Amino acid sequence: MRVYVTRKLPDEVAGILTPFFEVESWPHEDVPVSRSALLSGVETADGLVRLLTDRIDRSVLDGARRLKIVANVAVGFDNVDVGACTERGIAVTNTPGVLTESTADLAFALLLAAARRIPEAQDALKRFEWKAWSLMFLTGRDVHSATLGIVGMGRIGRAVARRAAGFSMRILYYSRRRDAEIEGETGAVFRPLDELLRESDFVSIHLPLTEETRHLIGERELSLMKPTSVLVNTSRGPVVDEAALCHALERRTIWAAGLDVYEEEPLPAQSPLRSLDNVVLLPHIGSATVTTRTRMASMAAENVREFLLRGKALTPVNPEVLALRRAIEQPNAD
Repeated sequence: MRVYVTRKLPDEVAGILTPFFEVESWPHEDVPVSRSALLSGVETADGLVRLLTDRIDRSVLDGARRLKIVANVAVGFDNVDVGACTERGIAVTNTPGVLTESTADLAFALLLAAARRIPEAQDALKRFEWKAWSLMFLTGRDVHSATLGIVGMGRIGRAVARRAAGFSMRILYYSRRRDAEIEGETGAVFRPLDELLRESDFVSIHLPLTEETRHLIGERELSLMKPTSVLVNTSRGPVVDEAALCHALERRTIWAAGLDVYEEEPLPAQSPLRSLDNVVLLPHIGSATVTTRTRMASMAAENVREFLLRGKALTPVNPEVLALRRAIEQPNAD
């Protein structure tokens, strides 16, 4: 059997696959696979390991005659047509859990950096603008004892709440369902979204990208926030209406933002975000630690190995495909 990988893997991860399969990889580490190479690579592949930048739609699947599994090196799978995969009996997997703590660290780092104007301060120092200690020079916002609103209380949202508790923050959250465990652990209080936005000094977004969450935070929602508030997004860029956010930052209707994700990635050269001094911009590095990224890639490779060899998957997104496969391989005795 043959596995196609859309980015060069670390040797230790490649070793999960190479003893069992013929493995072909896009040879570049920092350049996304071209569309033509992707189409050619999946044409005779039984398994696919792909990154979140690689769009797997019906046109890709139509040419993948033997494909049985699409393994994401990511938690989110909004760039995969899961319905089309399910129709074709193709399993889809992701990498939940392993990146929770690293991404929560990064979200809190963004919150602190935006609140205390850390990039601005570093730039001022390097440009020799710091001439003397000054009472109000580069003053920021206190994080300790402030109110944090968490939008999306999943694994990462919970991890951020635990960090906020260590800063004696008052924690509000909005999610599809109440979370009694995190309420008991951190004192977090559920709020409808509008109330959360009005009350919070910091708002941190931890939602998957769906049709319901696309542009969930737009002009109206931003107008509800305090002029002293900070918005942090480490989830998916399109959850926030970027044009509306730029407008709010330019007019100072909110105080600052910290972003790791964008509506278009990489961030376009002409994006007005690049010229604003009240936004901290990072290049989608939420899970970017050596340990976490290696574990994510390993989990994707393990999903491919287990599914192709044993019909099982560690973290299936569409488990009905696995059930159907078992039913076919173990027919009723009748």
